[in-house]
Amino acid sequence: QVQLVESGGGLVQAGGSLRLSCAASGPTFSKSTMAWFRQAPGKEREFVARINSSGSSRWYVDAVKGRFTIFRDNTKSTLYLQMNSLKPEDTALYYCARRGDSDYTDWGQGTQVTVSS
Repeated sequence: QVQLVESGGGLVQAGGSLRLSCAASGPTFSKSTMAWFRQAPGKEREFVARINSSGSSRWYVDAVKGRFTIFRDNTKSTLYLQMNSLKPEDTALYYCARRGDSDYTDWGQGTQVTVSS
């Protein structure tokens, strides 16, 4: 099992930027597909972005394409999410997750992102 700890959330004005980090423990990080999810109040958790183990392939939900960038540093066992041009609708609790054989099996505790208008 991998432990994941997110950081970097906070309060930012619309149009601003934040960089989220997800520090992983354990030897499987560099071999795993990783992702960011988010959950806004009163809404279901939704997929935001995914990156394969080497970092060569990335996928994004349409709502964040062109504004968010997912990347990773396998030497530091850390996943990142660079968020630019933030909008109030990006306000949510952001989670990182590790994909196991068939589903996301390890989750962090989340970091809150709040975007004011």
